Amino acid sequence: MELRNIAIIAHVDHGKTTLVDQMLRQAGVFRADEVVQDRVLDSNPLERERGITILSKNTAVRWADAKINIVDTPGHRDFGGEVERILRMVDGVLLLVDAAEGPMPQTRFVTRKALELGLAPVVVINKVDRPDARPLEAQDEVLDLFIELDASDEQLDAPFLYASGRNGWASSSPDVRDGDLAPLFETILTSVPAPAADPQGPFQMLTSTLDYSSYVGRIAIGRIERGRVEQGQRVALLPLGAPGLVEESEGKEGRVLKLYGFEGLSRVEIQEAGAGDIVALAGLEEVEIGQTLTDPSCPERLRGIAVEEPTLSVDFQVNDSPFAGQAGRFVTTRQLRERLYRETRSNVSLRVEDTAQPDTFAVSGRGELHLTILMETMRREGYEFTVSRPRVILKEGVDGEVLEPYEKTVIEVPQEMVGVVMEKMGSRRAEVLDMRPTDAGPVRIDFRIPARGLFGYRSEFLTDTRGEGQLHHGFLEYGPRAGSLQNRSRGALVADREGTAVAFALFNLQARGVMFVEPGEAVYSGMIVGESSRPGDMEVNVCKEKKLTNIRAAAADESIRLEPAREITLELALEFINDDELIEVTPDAIRLRKRQLDPSARKKAMRQAAALAREA
Repeated sequence: MELRNIAIIAHVDHGKTTLVDQMLRQAGVFRADEVVQDRVLDSNPLERERGITILSKNTAVRWADAKINIVDTPGHRDFGGEVERILRMVDGVLLLVDAAEGPMPQTRFVTRKALELGLAPVVVINKVDRPDARPLEAQDEVLDLFIELDASDEQLDAPFLYASGRNGWASSSPDVRDGDLAPLFETILTSVPAPAADPQGPFQMLTSTLDYSSYVGRIAIGRIERGRVEQGQRVALLPLGAPGLVEESEGKEGRVLKLYGFEGLSRVEIQEAGAGDIVALAGLEEVEIGQTLTDPSCPERLRGIAVEEPTLSVDFQVNDSPFAGQAGRFVTTRQLRERLYRETRSNVSLRVEDTAQPDTFAVSGRGELHLTILMETMRREGYEFTVSRPRVILKEGVDGEVLEPYEKTVIEVPQEMVGVVMEKMGSRRAEVLDMRPTDAGPVRIDFRIPARGLFGYRSEFLTDTRGEGQLHHGFLEYGPRAGSLQNRSRGALVADREGTAVAFALFNLQARGVMFVEPGEAVYSGMIVGESSRPGDMEVNVCKEKKLTNIRAAAADESIRLEPAREITLELALEFINDDELIEVTPDAIRLRKRQLDPSARKKAMRQAAALAREA
C-alpha cells in the first residue's frame, strides 16, 4: 500500500478546515446519510467559538490504493509551535491561499518553515468562485513568495490547483467551476513523495505531539522513521540532546501498551505499524515532545524539534483582589505554578519562569492570541489569577545593540480611511513597505512596525475604520529598538469604593466616557469601570443612588437610558491596560483593576514614578 504524509497550511479563514471536511466526505469517511457538523476537525470548544484552528490534528483518508495521512495545522502565527513540530512528520504540504486575498503574513511564516525543511508543496488557490477572486494574480504572488523565501527549483515547480473548498471541487484550470476533488487527490499522490524511511532497521520514532487518555495515560504521536513497532514491544526513551548514538544507560525503557493508527477521524487500535506511518503509542508516562523512541539495542537519537523563541511576555500573579476566591477552584500559588509548568510539556513554544517577586510567574509566548488562549483555557478549568500588561522580549545584537521584534502588518481599508490609518501607524513608528489598491476597492497597505506599536491599536483601528477595515500581522524580524511610543491616550474611570453599580450613577457618568460595567455588577475600590474621554485617570462613584424624598416633583422623573457597556474580552483587556494596571481573570468574569487598589498608595506610586522620570 502506498503511503503519503501531508500537512495543510493556510492563513486564518482561507478555508483550510472546510476543504478537509470535503476531502473526508469524498474519500468515503462518512456514510452518505451521516449528518456531520461543519469544520469537523475544529473539535476544541475554543476553536469552534473563534472560528480558527488552534491545535494540530491528525486524520487519514484512503484514495485508490493509497493511504494519505493529513495533518491539519493552525493558521495563526501565534500557534507556530504547533506547526513547527508537526512538519517533521510529513513529506509535503498543501498550501491553501485565498483567491482574493493572496498570501498573507501567517502564510509567509509557515511556508518558510516548510520550504526550509525541503518539503514538496502543492498550492491550492481556494475560493475561486468568489466575485472578487483573482486567481492568476494570487498565483503570481505565491511564486513571488517562494522566490523571496529561497525555494529550490523543484519547489518552484510546484503544481497549482484552483478550488472551491465549500463546494468540493478542484481543477488544474482556473476556468472550471464544477467537478470533485479527484484532481487534488491525484496531484498529492503524484507530487508528494512517499516517506523516505528505512523499513528494515531497528525501530526509531520522534515524538512530535502528545495526547492524554484517562485510560492509558500519556500518548506519544509521531512518524516512524525506521523499522517497525508492535504492541507489547519494549522501546527506549532517549533524553533530549544532540543526534547520534547515546549510552544505553541514559535512556529509560518501557513497553508499548497500546498502538494506534489513524483512519478518518478515528484513532484505531492496531497490532503493528511500519516505517513512514504516523502512529500513536501509549505506555511511556514520562515521554516529552522532541524525545526519540528507539529499539533498546540501538539507542540512536534523532535531531530534536527546533522552535522559534517567544517574542511577548506577561506576568501571571495570584489574584489578591477583594473578590479573590469567590468563583475559582484553583487560587493558590502552588496550583497556578503547577498548571503553568504543565502547559509547557505540550505547548513547546511557551516559556514559564519564576520571578523575584512572590506569587508571580513570567509567561512568554508567540503573541497576544497565544497567551489569551492559555488564559481562557485556564479560567474555564477553574483557575483565578491576574495578568500584567504585555511586554516585548528584547535581544542583544552582534555589536551590543538592543534589538526588538518587528511585525509585518497588512491592512485593507476603504480609500477614504487611508489618511487616519497612516496617521495612527506613523505615530507608532510604522514604516510603509507597499501600498496598492485591490480589485474589490479597498487599499492594501503593508507596514513594518515594532511589535509593541500594535499594543492597543486594534480597538482604535476598528473605531477609526467603522469596522470596515481588516488588520493582519505576523512576526517579521528583530531590528534596532525604535524610540519611545505613546501609551493609551485616554485615562481610566476607577471605582472609589466597594459596592454594586447603580443605573442612576452610571447614567450620570456616561458623559465622562465609555463604561465597562452594567447595573447590578459588583465593584471594588481600585477596579476600572470605564474608559475616560480625557487623558488621566478619574475616581468615580458608580454605587451612588438617587436620593428619595416624600415630595413629589411637578415634572416626571427623567428616564434613565444607558448605553450598552463595552464587553471586556482578554484580547481587548491586554490592549487596554497600562503598566500600573492588571487584568483579573476568574471563571465567571474578566475585570480590569489598578495594580495598587488603595487610592493613597496609588497616588504615592505615581509621584515616585514622576520623580524618577524627571531625574532620568
